[in-house]
Amino acid sequence: MPQRNDTAIWSGLFRISAESGQTLQAQIRQAIVAAILDRQIAASMPLPSCRILAEKLGVARGTVVLAFQQLVDQGFLVARERRGHFVNPDVLATPAKPHQKAPDQQNEIDWKARRQIAASDMPPPAKHDNWIKSSYPFVYGQFDPALFPTAEWRECNRMALAVLEIRNWASDMVDRDDPLLIEQIQARLLPRRGIFANPDEIIVTLGAQNALYMLATLLMTKGSKVAMEDPGYPDARSIFRLAGAEIQPVPVDQSGIVTSSIPNDSGFVFVTPSHHCPTMVPLSAERRQDLLARANRHNQIIIEDGYDSQLLDEAPQQALKSLDRSGRVIYVGSMSKTLAPGLRLGYIVASAGLIAELRALRRFMLRHPPANNQRAVALFLSLGHHEALVRRLSSAFDERRKRLVHAISAFLPEWRSTDSAGGTSLWLEGPRGTDSRGLAEAAASRSVIIEPGDRFFDRTEKPSRFMRLGISSIALQHIEPGIRELATAAGRRPAAA
Repeated sequence: MPQRNDTAIWSGLFRISAESGQTLQAQIRQAIVAAILDRQIAASMPLPSCRILAEKLGVARGTVVLAFQQLVDQGFLVARERRGHFVNPDVLATPAKPHQKAPDQQNEIDWKARRQIAASDMPPPAKHDNWIKSSYPFVYGQFDPALFPTAEWRECNRMALAVLEIRNWASDMVDRDDPLLIEQIQARLLPRRGIFANPDEIIVTLGAQNALYMLATLLMTKGSKVAMEDPGYPDARSIFRLAGAEIQPVPVDQSGIVTSSIPNDSGFVFVTPSHHCPTMVPLSAERRQDLLARANRHNQIIIEDGYDSQLLDEAPQQALKSLDRSGRVIYVGSMSKTLAPGLRLGYIVASAGLIAELRALRRFMLRHPPANNQRAVALFLSLGHHEALVRRLSSAFDERRKRLVHAISAFLPEWRSTDSAGGTSLWLEGPRGTDSRGLAEAAASRSVIIEPGDRFFDRTEKPSRFMRLGISSIALQHIEPGIRELATAAGRRPAAA
């Protein structure tokens, strides 16, 4: 914890001048008030003693004493016996005032003019900061606290903190990953998708988006052409564009991406074949074979995102990577939908030569994902906790999905859904003229959170009648009441149950 006598902490806060035109006491009070209102002094941090501050500023101790006393009288500071002066917590409980620029900060640097990539111009993410406080959170990609394996995860973290385990992960691993985690991904996660890989064909990432960013950085440049599903994964589209790539939208139907529409000059094809983002339809077996054949024929690289593929499906399909015989398929996986999205842990499976290049690139970006997290996840997998969790989640989500489909049919019959087995969301198409963004605002006022579907389309005129409803975060008993509220927000009067 910072101490009151740490000179570096206070050196920038108190700047007084004999030429200011104000008394020294007033300058000290102004400096402290500004620091408090700008949230630069924490409530737990004691201010310097009057003697030390007077010595530092070169003023009489009585000047500082009077300044502090007046701030106590005004309610900005509280004096605690034998501990010193602290910021009044009541002041910090009020909203912070807008930061006032100092005179020498008026002409700020134009960082947008200096940037080389337009990251802030890309479509923003779907943010639901307070989703956990909502009564009916139909959000995608979040977890359910009631289903999180708290005891098992705590056990694995305790094990990772044992003396011998700390020796395994505390040192700098440079460009390597935890060998136990690589082993567990190889033995426990990949075979379920039909993938059998060697350790040198796997690299750990900070989630699927980090994996895609590394691939785009390493393989793409200005003018690269990437064929993508439309509608499709918006963040992947933005990542590729940041690398300078040209996106080639490809339509999607009930069998997945229409492979016959993939341009022959595409250098890359990005697909979500297990459950298409966002419609959730799986890519048919015929189109999988056609996609692989086209990639061989036109010298294309396929980036396969194992989107929503971690759960147990009634009729699971093998990953494209498992059918690949030419090394053209790069598989991206994640543990976000099973363990926790906040853990930010994923992996790439590809040819050993590409993995070696990715390790060299990653070393300059972040060296390696936190090794203690890698070891805790490796233990979680090795003890069978993940297998048990997947079974529990798959059962719970299957029940929720069926309840949601039934509720949509009962209360929003004019909305058409693509009900595919597995996955953690439902894609809905409303009647023509529907404004899903307006519906989302109306629903939010009734504590219902939905996701408008226009962000998934890469078109100038984005369809407004689609929405996505997630089921990973909402309790089973809240689904039907939530859809009733959504129907009310949509202007329908819910029928009697």
